[in-house]
Amino acid sequence: MTEPPPARSSTSTGTERPKQNRAAPHPAAAPPHARNVAGNSYGSRGVLDSTTLKAEVTSPSLKKRVFVPTTTVHLTDRIPRVSADELLAGFRPSERFGEVSFDSYIPDPNQPSQAEAVQKLKDFGDKINGGGAGAGFFGRLFGGKKKDSTKAGLYLDGGFGVGKTHLLASLWHYVEGPKAFGTFVEYTNLVGALTFRKTVEALSSYKLVCIDEFELDDPGDTVLMSRLMRELADAGVKLVATSNTLPGALGEGRFAAEDFKREIQVLASQFEVHRVDGEDFRHRGLPAAPEPVADDAFDAKIEEVFGGQTVGVDNFADLVEHLAKVHPSRYRQLIDGLDGIAWRDVHPITEQSVALRFVVLADRLYDKDLPIVSSGVPFDKVFTEEMLAGGYQKKYFRAVSRLTALAREGMLGEEAER
Repeated sequence: MTEPPPARSSTSTGTERPKQNRAAPHPAAAPPHARNVAGNSYGSRGVLDSTTLKAEVTSPSLKKRVFVPTTTVHLTDRIPRVSADELLAGFRPSERFGEVSFDSYIPDPNQPSQAEAVQKLKDFGDKINGGGAGAGFFGRLFGGKKKDSTKAGLYLDGGFGVGKTHLLASLWHYVEGPKAFGTFVEYTNLVGALTFRKTVEALSSYKLVCIDEFELDDPGDTVLMSRLMRELADAGVKLVATSNTLPGALGEGRFAAEDFKREIQVLASQFEVHRVDGEDFRHRGLPAAPEPVADDAFDAKIEEVFGGQTVGVDNFADLVEHLAKVHPSRYRQLIDGLDGIAWRDVHPITEQSVALRFVVLADRLYDKDLPIVSSGVPFDKVFTEEMLAGGYQKKYFRAVSRLTALAREGMLGEEAER
C-alpha cells in the first residue's frame, strides 16, 4: 500500500487502500438527473474550447435544465511559483490517507508481522509524544534532554500493497507536534528547491520525519540522503521510512552500489528494520490497462466523464516536454484545482530522464485521485521494455499500476483502488 477534499474515515487491510470522497463526482457516480451534451471543438494543439463544453443538469428544485460549462485548463500553460513555507506545508499524507489511523488498519491474521508493525509504530509514537521539548535541535542546544542511545528510526520493509503507507500515515497522525510526511523523491526534490542547508534547518526542528517509498536511484541521492539522515538524527529528529528494499541493498541494480557502501551503511545504521509480510501485488496480477479512446471519440468522452468540472487537457508530447520546465517539487501545485485529466496521443517515452519526471507526475495524480481519459497507447505501453527490466523497474511498474487505476476510473467508471 503505497502513493485526501477530505478523505472519509476508512478501514483497510494490508492489501487495501483507503478511498477518498471526491469533491465533485464524475458522471459514473453522478445522479440520474444529470447528463452530458456533445458539441465542442479543439484547436491544432488539442486545445478544448471550454465555451462549447457544457453539462446539462436538470435541477430537481427548479424543475428546469441548467447548462454548466466545463472549465478546461492546460498544464502546459502553468509554471507554479511556490514559497518554501508552501513546499513544507505540503509534506503531509496525501488526501488518500488524510484520515487513516492504526485502528483503521486491519492486519491480516495470517501475517503476524502486520500486527507487530502496528504495535511497534504505536510504541515508537508514544516515545516521541513523551519526549518533551528536548527532542528537537533547539531543545538540545539550550540544555534539553540528550538524544537517547537507540537508533534514530524504524524502517518498514515489505512488498507492494501490504499496507506500509497506511501504517506510516497513521504514525504521522498519531504523533503530536511538528512533523513531515513525504516520499523519498519529494525529499530529494525539496533539497533541490531549498538547498541542502535550508532543508536541514527546516526539518531539524521537527519531532518526526516520515519517508515513504525509500529508494536510491543514483550515487548523488545516496550521498545526499546519507548526509540528510545523519544530520537529522544528530538533531534528535526521529525517522521512519518504508521501502521494498532492505537498507543494505539500496541502490543495487541502479549504480555501482559497492562504491558507495559507506554511505549506504550510514543510512542503514540509522534504522531498526521491521519486515511487513503480505501478498505482493506482483503475485496477484495487475488490472488490465483500459483501451484508449479513439481520436474521433476523444471530445465526446471528455464531456461524458467530466461534464461541468475542471479538466486539464493537453497533448501528451507537449505535456512531457513541459515537465522539464517545472521543478518536480512543484508538480503538486501544477495539478491544483483539477477534477480530472485528459491526454491526447499518449505515446511511449524513450528517454530515462523524461520517464522519471513522468513517474513523479503520476504519483501526484494518484495522490489527488484524478481520473484520466486518454487516446494513443495504453499506459502499460508508456515505458519501454528496457525501462521495465532495468534498475528503475519498481518505479515504472508502480507508475503503470497507478496510471492504469486512474484510467480505469476515468474511462470505465471504476474506483481507483489497489
